[in-house]
Amino acid sequence: MFAYFDRDNIGLKGFAKFFKNSSLEERNHADRLMIYQNKRGGKVKLHSILMPSSEFDHPQKGDALHAMELTLSMEKLVHEKLLYLHSVAQKNNDHQLQGFIAGEFLTEQVTSIKMISEYVSQLRMIGKGYGVWHFDQMLQSKGSGWD
Repeated sequence: MFAYFDRDNIGLKGFAKFFKNSSLEERNHADRLMIYQNKRGGKVKLHSILMPSSEFDHPQKGDALHAMELTLSMEKLVHEKLLYLHSVAQKNNDHQLQGFIAGEFLTEQVTSIKMISEYVSQLRMIGKGYGVWHFDQMLQSKGSGWD
């Protein structure tokens, strides 16, 4: 999503910044999970993933709203998977893993879902056009968005 919004024919630098920071944050989460798995004596096995979409234009919604809705769906899916992992740890009386998942990820996921939900609501209200540019300016002036 970063690469899409950073293109010269899209030019929404605030969205590009937001999605780049989001990507870095998610990679950091993956690193922390892999380090934890290795620390506990496990073996990290990485599998192929589907190539993500590189175009986000949507005739009715526009690219900004469409991309943010996809982001919200992905955040909710990650939250679901973390809750499942937490429940597996609970069933196996693995209090250390429960604490790790709760302390490192769950609260942050809820905060991210709330923030992105608000962005989706705001983008729905402003529609396409100048409002998106104005929203982009707000994203440019914010910190990482994950602060």
